[in-house]
Formats: sequence, structure tokens, C-alpha cells
Amino acid sequence: MTTSESSTALQASTRARSVSADPSPNSHRTSVHGRRSRALRGGAAPYAFIAPFYVLYVFFMIIPIMAAIYLSLTEWVGLGSPEFVGLRNYTDLTTDSSFGTALTNSLIYMLVAVLVVVPCALLIAQALNTKGLRFRDMFRVAYFVPMVLSPIVIALIYSLVLDRDYGLLNASLNALFGLPHVDWLGDPTLAKGAIGFVLLWRTVGYLTIFFLAALQNVPSEQYEAAALDGAGRIRTFFAVTIPGIKPISAFVIVTSFISAAQLFDEPYLLTQGGPGEATISVAMFIYRAAFERQQFGYAAAAGVVLFAIVFAVSQGLNRLLGIGRDS
Repeated sequence: MTTSESSTALQASTRARSVSADPSPNSHRTSVHGRRSRALRGGAAPYAFIAPFYVLYVFFMIIPIMAAIYLSLTEWVGLGSPEFVGLRNYTDLTTDSSFGTALTNSLIYMLVAVLVVVPCALLIAQALNTKGLRFRDMFRVAYFVPMVLSPIVIALIYSLVLDRDYGLLNASLNALFGLPHVDWLGDPTLAKGAIGFVLLWRTVGYLTIFFLAALQNVPSEQYEAAALDGAGRIRTFFAVTIPGIKPISAFVIVTSFISAAQLFDEPYLLTQGGPGEATISVAMFIYRAAFERQQFGYAAAAGVVLFAIVFAVSQGLNRLLGIGRDS
């Protein structure tokens, strides 16, 4: 090989090494884009999909809670700048008899929801799940109708039914049994019972739908095995049905408790919290403090207390009922 040929080969080899060691800008951009795509597929993509939920959660849950906590530490009438007062609103709540009455009434409504409404919904669902029941769909619609009615319509209906002088209930009892007229909405004890009954009538159909769906998902083989073991209806109900619908039962109990803790429509529309404050709920107490007396800081403090109680009890129910744990 001549000297010129060796020199040419050496130059070609040097250019090849320089090209391989110094890639073009296009190849560099391609490699960076590829790494970003792999990173997006591997780690960032799931967060991108769930990001809208967390954005909405922060704006419509976390920020309002933080704002309510801050407002509860102030005195504000709705105009001007809030005046910071520290924990004074909370200390005032501990000595406010109206708040104590509202808290007691709300506790009664919660117990009615959990201990009366939920069992009634389960029994109705069990009856609707009976094999061979005729007009099952009609019964489902009939039980669910109260849930789609406006609370104002419900309050108007029961105001006419429970009225002392012209109510349908008093007129029927007087005509059938000769009983005197009863002031269902004017007596403190009877008024609580009336609100509890309206709460039962309005929500039992909604909860029945959940229980009915759960009952239809219990495997029929378990009922057949219980029948072979000689179990009767009651034993089968407690040994097969109740364990089979435990997740839905836990969900219904917790949601019913939370809904009853926030009860506002029935006491406000039926009795306006009366007679006196015999039927006032915490939600109605908050409404009166904020929009009738313009004590927004005080109302916020009551709301924070209600939130803390509901959150603590709900977490306790979650642990007790096993929500979120593998069976």
C-alpha cells in the first residue's frame, strides 16, 4: 500500500470515529424524546390521569376546609375584614345551650338513621328479593319515589297530614277511634318522632336499592348449602345473608350516619326547629348563626365541630365494620 493510500484510509477512519462520538442534533433530540416517552409511560402517566381529581379535591374540599377553620378563629359579619379572636368561638360553643340542644337532636337523628332506617331498608329489600314475588318492579319504584321528590313537597304533604286541627292523621284517628286531636308538630317529643318518621319515609327506599343489589349478588350455592344443613330462614339470614352483604351494609351505615348528621330540610321545613328549639339540628343551628344573626365565625366554628365529630365517628365505623380491608 502506498503512502497516499494509507493517509486516505487514516483520514476516513478518523472521520468515522468523530461522527460516532459526536452525534447530530437530530439524533440527540430523538434520544431525549425517547427517554421522556419512556418516563411518561413508566411513571408520570398514572399521575397525569388522576391529576384532575386531585385538583378538584384541593379546590372544592381542602381549600374550603382550611377557609372554614380560619373563619372559625375570627369574628365576621359578612362585610369588611374578619377580626381574629382565636379560640373564643369554640369556648362560647361549650357554654351555648342552643348548640348543646342541636348536638343532642342531631345525635337522635343519627341513631334513628342507623338503628331504624337501615334495618327497615334491609327487611324491605329481603322481602322484595323473595322468589316468585309479583309486581316486584312496581314495588321498587314505589319505594324509591320519595327520594326523587323535593323536600319542600315532602314537607308540604306532611304538614297537611300532621296538622293539629285539619290534619289527615288526626281526622282519621278521630273518625275511627274517637281520639282527640294531637299536636304532632307542637309537642317536643312528638315533633322529634314526626321528623324521624319523615326521615324514614324519605330515605328507606333509596337504601333499599343498595341492599337489594347486594342480596342479588349473594351466591345461591350458599343458600343451598344452608338448606342442606337444616338451617331455617332466621339462621340462614344471619349466617349467610348478613355476611354476604357486609360490604354494602357498612357503606349504607356510614353514609346514613353522615347524611343524618347534616340533616336540615325536615326540621327547618316542618317545625322551623320548634317548638322552641326542640327539633333544631346542628345544620340548622349553623344556618341561624350565619344567615339570621350574621355570626359567620361562630357558625364556622360549629361547622368545624360537626365536621370533626362526623369524621371521627366515621373513621371509627370504618374500622369497626372493616371498610377498606381485605376480607
